[in-house]
Amino acid sequence: MKPEVLFLAHRIPYPPDKGDKIRSWRLLAFLAERYRVHLACFADDPRDLSHQAFLETLCESATIIPLNPRTTRIQSIAGLFSGAPLSFRYFHHAKMAAAVRELRKKPLAAEIVFSSSMAPYIENPVVGRKRLVDFCDADAEKWRGYAQDAKGPIKNLYAREARTLAHMETQIVNWADASFAISEEEAAIFNARENTAKKVAWFSNGVDTVFFDPYASGIADAPAHDCVFTGAMDYRANVDGVLDFMKSVWPALRKGKPDASFAIVGANPSPSIKALDGKDGVTVTGRVDDIRPWLAGAKIAVAPLRVARGLQNKVLEAMAMAKPVIASPEAMTGIAAPRDAAVIASSDEAAASSILALLNDIEAREHMGRSARHFVLSRHQWDEALKPLEEKLKALGL
Repeated sequence: MKPEVLFLAHRIPYPPDKGDKIRSWRLLAFLAERYRVHLACFADDPRDLSHQAFLETLCESATIIPLNPRTTRIQSIAGLFSGAPLSFRYFHHAKMAAAVRELRKKPLAAEIVFSSSMAPYIENPVVGRKRLVDFCDADAEKWRGYAQDAKGPIKNLYAREARTLAHMETQIVNWADASFAISEEEAAIFNARENTAKKVAWFSNGVDTVFFDPYASGIADAPAHDCVFTGAMDYRANVDGVLDFMKSVWPALRKGKPDASFAIVGANPSPSIKALDGKDGVTVTGRVDDIRPWLAGAKIAVAPLRVARGLQNKVLEAMAMAKPVIASPEAMTGIAAPRDAAVIASSDEAAASSILALLNDIEAREHMGRSARHFVLSRHQWDEALKPLEEKLKALGL
């Protein structure tokens, strides 16, 4: 009989329709092939609760606790008085604590956590039981980046989050039996911190290249656009990146190509993103069931992020769909694509000129698209990406 393990995630891993859920879903599926998994996670979208029955067929048990983002955000302010990161307080929940206590009474071989914010639930060790943490990103650095751009009291708040979170991340690294980041660059951030006693390893993300295949059957038609951006449109880094693109790059594009069109594809668009819809060739879709038609219908995918942590699935998915990608250096971190497979635009001017050049050169677009898909097929398959995790589990006797 397979051994039992506990898997904690800050967000329900299914459906894998956004960045963190793509990775946590693949991690859960990987574990479920090898162990009897007891899943405990939050669901911050009521629609995701409908997937509990499916997860119960995959796992030994599935505990899914609804989380109201609005009220939980207010509760997280308590962290200001405790010295804890606000993000840790955000995911501190009495029902989750009670559920994890009961699950830890089982004869578990290991406890595996996705996201640093869930690590406090297993901080107290059980003798003889291994604890593993997949940080994915060095989240403290995201807040440090936000603090650099902010002003006034919010700047101090972001700086505090960066400072307290970095401290807690280091503590977690030191008590975990193994910990991971999403890229070599992210792992290096953890490993360079003062007082870090253990090394953080890493394993990259892959792409489902059968699903994200430009020639796959069943991909519906979508309106054709020159450019497309995909991502959760209530996530600050995506919102800021798109707004900056619209302010600093899009006017030059429209000057060079007055009929240029841009699709912003992703759930929960913020009011500032919604306001762009229908103006200057822009379409804001909101949530879509399948992003592939929008990728297939675009000539170029853009990823103009100013703050980006880890590895951008949106870039890999577009490349898998054989789309030329024009991205900021931040968005390409951890993706060692050759020059003919993607364009890294280090300035607004470079982004605008690169996009215009590709829009006017179908042969160059097709060549870059082919190179992009070849790169993903050769470097970002999930089976290969998960090998470092598999090797670490074996080394720990799991």
